[in-house]
Amino acid sequence: MSLSPPLLRAGLAVAVLLLASCRIETAAPSDASVSAARDSEPSGEVWVYTSMYRHVIDAFEPLLKEKLPKVHVQWYQAGSEKVASRLEAERAAGAVRADVLAVSDPFLYERLTREGAFLRYASPNGLRVPRSLLELDAHYTAARLATMVLVHRKGASAPPTSFADLASERWKGRAALGDPLTSGTAFTWAVFVQGKYGDGFFEQLRERGAFVAGGNAAVLQKVESGEADCGVLLLENALAAQARGSPIAFVWPEDGAVLIPGPVAIFKTTPNPVAAKALVDLLLSPEGQRIIVEKGDMHAVDPRLEGPRGEPGLETLLSRSQPWTPELVERGLTRGGATKELFSRAFSR
Repeated sequence: MSLSPPLLRAGLAVAVLLLASCRIETAAPSDASVSAARDSEPSGEVWVYTSMYRHVIDAFEPLLKEKLPKVHVQWYQAGSEKVASRLEAERAAGAVRADVLAVSDPFLYERLTREGAFLRYASPNGLRVPRSLLELDAHYTAARLATMVLVHRKGASAPPTSFADLASERWKGRAALGDPLTSGTAFTWAVFVQGKYGDGFFEQLRERGAFVAGGNAAVLQKVESGEADCGVLLLENALAAQARGSPIAFVWPEDGAVLIPGPVAIFKTTPNPVAAKALVDLLLSPEGQRIIVEKGDMHAVDPRLEGPRGEPGLETLLSRSQPWTPELVERGLTRGGATKELFSRAFSR
């Protein structure tokens, strides 16, 4: 996600068009217009491919029944990497079943946008989303925000203060990392730290005895059990663990948390664009964004909402996070395979 001037101009143009389309009714609608409005209600089937947690999806069901009673939403839920693999297979066969994509892999959205896969749609509910979280040509927009932070066991020695700190002698053999070969969020973190500290950073981590635990759940388990004293973990996992009494705490890294937008987009191939757009509107609505915060323990993209479990809201989150830049996006897109290879080589020794 970038803030290039052409995209900024495109975003302003979209806003102007939306405002221009507004009109004021000066009289009560006729029975005929009410009937027409009912007939034009979104309806039919919509398939959503998503990495949202199952309990978050379940929390959306009552809202869907209330706001989109004629729409039957089918969910394919899996990790971002599995969703991407299924999509690749379907695209290769020329039969994409998904109407809407909602995963936490910004690099995937950038690639699919460049390949012309998405329908352009600027939801009215996205007008408050900060421009740094938008694709300003309206191919996709962030709908939720995951964040990679540091975690440590309570009562241990002074916690790590930065991601760079994990490569210091002080944490030798005591830090757990996610695996970017299997975890999309760990891959995004790897792209950021490689861009910030260079190709040799993974070797430095390995030399200090950092070990790869797998996905976020595995990292959490290692720290909770005492097998590791600290690790890199999603904020939402840390908050949920604390809520159930886990002996862990989290730290906002001084070198900047890694923000991972979870965008939403509509495929051009959808046979039901009206219902797909209505679903995107619902995800970005105030009610939908509250579910993201309260059930998903993630930050909303609506700046009016507070953060999860008493954490500060969006403005503070952005100030604590490393910025997305065009260079980082290109690194993830064009050198993602090389990043995974460097990581794998470093930790296979």
